[in-house]
Amino acid sequence: MRTEIRLFKLLLLLLLLGMAGLVDAQKLRFNEAGEFKIIQFTDMHIDYKHGYNDPVFDLVAEITDAEHPDLVMLTGDIVVMSDALEVYRRFEKLFAARKLHWALVLGNHDEEFGSTREQLVEMLKKMPYCLTTMEKGIRGASNFALPVLGKDQKAKAVIYGLDSNSHSRIEDRVGGYDWFGLDQIVWYQKISAAFTQKNGGKPLPAVAFFHIPFTEYNEAWDNKDVKAIGVKNERVSCPDVNSGMFAAMLESNDVIGTFVGHDHTNDYIGVSHNVALAFGRCSGGENAYGDLPDGGRVIVLKEGKRAFDTWIHEKGGKIVYKCSYPESFPLPKKKDKG
Repeated sequence: MRTEIRLFKLLLLLLLLGMAGLVDAQKLRFNEAGEFKIIQFTDMHIDYKHGYNDPVFDLVAEITDAEHPDLVMLTGDIVVMSDALEVYRRFEKLFAARKLHWALVLGNHDEEFGSTREQLVEMLKKMPYCLTTMEKGIRGASNFALPVLGKDQKAKAVIYGLDSNSHSRIEDRVGGYDWFGLDQIVWYQKISAAFTQKNGGKPLPAVAFFHIPFTEYNEAWDNKDVKAIGVKNERVSCPDVNSGMFAAMLESNDVIGTFVGHDHTNDYIGVSHNVALAFGRCSGGENAYGDLPDGGRVIVLKEGKRAFDTWIHEKGGKIVYKCSYPESFPLPKKKDKG
């Protein structure tokens, strides 16, 4: 009874703050070992008219069956030049057969072939195993928060899905890709503050998934004190404007790692200001440019800890770049000035 009252109070608090993007807190839980495993697939570029799609679905099935995750995150540019609903239904069937929840955040290409971002999310919301939802009234459509419960039925971690949008909306002054809107940042801050308040003033460990990297990904690669793990084979295709989302994450002090796609030949994980910034591994096969082996990034959260393990699982079973946050990214010891 007390657990139900606590959950009701949390949901009421978030509802009062206008947080429709919070997903049912009962769906995701840490296992008995205190771990929660996520697989990130990205940039599949599925195209039923011209693409090579069966290998993409085969890859997802292969890695999912090998890793047995608790959640699959698809981080954008999933469907191009195809019927999105048909593709989404195929993913739903694949994951439902494994009784596995999944979520999708939109990329810059997803909306370019007939459906708006809002229409795409409305399709996803109707699928029982898909946890993507929409916070109306703010920029983007795929903005949501997924609490992960612990053994005591309380939220112990948060998974944010953030919509990194598409192309600049003020192209006469700023070209390139869009950036997070101020309303998205305020929305994130409110959700983070609500979880922190419910947790006795202590921020819950959180991770965030979105498509387009923000500018701080350059800092993570260029960090001379802490070496990144993985490869950078192309420039970071970030917006020309720094939205301030990363600064908001630092101030809220909950996000310990962010995971993106967009750049098909980058797969590194580095740190900026002690926050891990990671790329996934492109999962599009012949549909997508680049010559890295297809694969997915695995992330294992630890209950009650600001920590996770991560690695790239390649097609065929090879595991590369296995590391742990924060242990694999130690800051250099400061020299005594005395």
